[in-house]
Amino acid sequence: MMRDKDEPSAVRVYTVCDESRYLIVRNVPALGCGDELCNLFRSYGEVEECKPMDAEDCEAFTDVYWIKFLQVNSARIAKRKLDESVFLGNRLHVSYAPEFESPSDTKEKLEGRKKEVINRVKSSRDNSGQHRRRETASRTPNTENSIKNHVSSNKDYFSSSSMNVTVQLVRDKLEKIQSSSDHLQAEPSSKRPQIDNRRRI
Repeated sequence: MMRDKDEPSAVRVYTVCDESRYLIVRNVPALGCGDELCNLFRSYGEVEECKPMDAEDCEAFTDVYWIKFLQVNSARIAKRKLDESVFLGNRLHVSYAPEFESPSDTKEKLEGRKKEVINRVKSSRDNSGQHRRRETASRTPNTENSIKNHVSSNKDYFSSSSMNVTVQLVRDKLEKIQSSSDHLQAEPSSKRPQIDNRRRI
């Protein structure tokens, strides 16, 4: 049945079996504008045939056109862009027409979609692999930079020898404090608690 012009646009197709390189365009103004309509659809891909369907039921003062694209992708884009678009004052109703497909057309369509799915899956895997490698590289510390940033304890920081001597003295004191604190923490407590033996009155 022909869709009413006031009805919402068609539900998006989710199966390749419903898609086709054959399109039916309804609600075209009956003004002898077939060439203009064909040129409009050619802007989305190569069109093999474009002709009116005189035997198709339609509203008064409108025509129905049958369009055959060379590629299914071109027909898919044309339908998405032109369905419910305004053409010479009328809102076009574009729908797929898989009933006009031959067995070879259906086979070619299914094989083409299979290749598309494989390419998309491969592309998504490659992108996820690159993302993981970038994350791993960002988390891995830079050994060369860490070696460069490491400062030897014997290195002189200043050009003045007196300043270097002062730095060395401070470093020695810090090491002694650290070693003494470690020693105190390592020693067990040897003192016994004192007992008060005094007599209380």
